[in-house]
Amino acid sequence: MSAQPEPATQPPEVLARGPWELEQITARWHDEQFEPSAAQTEAADSAIKDLQDRGSPSHDGMAARLVDYSEDQEGLAIELQPLRWALRLVAGDASQSVAALCVTRSSDGRWLAGRRAQWVSSWAGRWALGAGGAVDLGESPADTLVRELREEWAVSPERVRGEALLRLPHKLVMFVGQAWLASGAEDAVRPDDEHDAFAWWPCEIDDWPPEAGEILPRMARWLSE
Repeated sequence: MSAQPEPATQPPEVLARGPWELEQITARWHDEQFEPSAAQTEAADSAIKDLQDRGSPSHDGMAARLVDYSEDQEGLAIELQPLRWALRLVAGDASQSVAALCVTRSSDGRWLAGRRAQWVSSWAGRWALGAGGAVDLGESPADTLVRELREEWAVSPERVRGEALLRLPHKLVMFVGQAWLASGAEDAVRPDDEHDAFAWWPCEIDDWPPEAGEILPRMARWLSE
């Protein structure tokens, strides 16, 4: 299930900045599960019920929480622990839940954009770049990039790299990557049911349509630097 970042007035905190090849990204999982407070548990229960009440097929489960990270010339090392998926839905405090965002490009540099379905947990009815979702139990965020692209758009990248580790103001941690498809592979893109429309936006960000808003062009320009 996707977990794209919600719009925020404050910029994200950049914890680490690549680029890194995927083999330069390592993940170590702790055995102990994150224990939320009673208030966090109640808020997560309420949030998941609200999703289900509006027709979402959302189901709770286990996902990843950021414990620590380090960056050196060898790459990026991330430490994770299990936590309840629904904790990312708690307003104002996602408990350091980790999601991955795979910004996806065609071989000639166009940007894959999809409009999120009304039932999804975040960015419902809004346009987003590429594919994104929670890091599964035991998974490396680097692997999440490729898995989510395959699950959401039915394609695999020719080339992919890690770009940044970010923390959003509501304490959702985003591992951002960028992927490029092989020549002609954009014709094979097929959206899953989390999207109700998609488009290939121009290489030139200034030529993007109005539905791109302000946040997506800002992110794309940052990735292009």
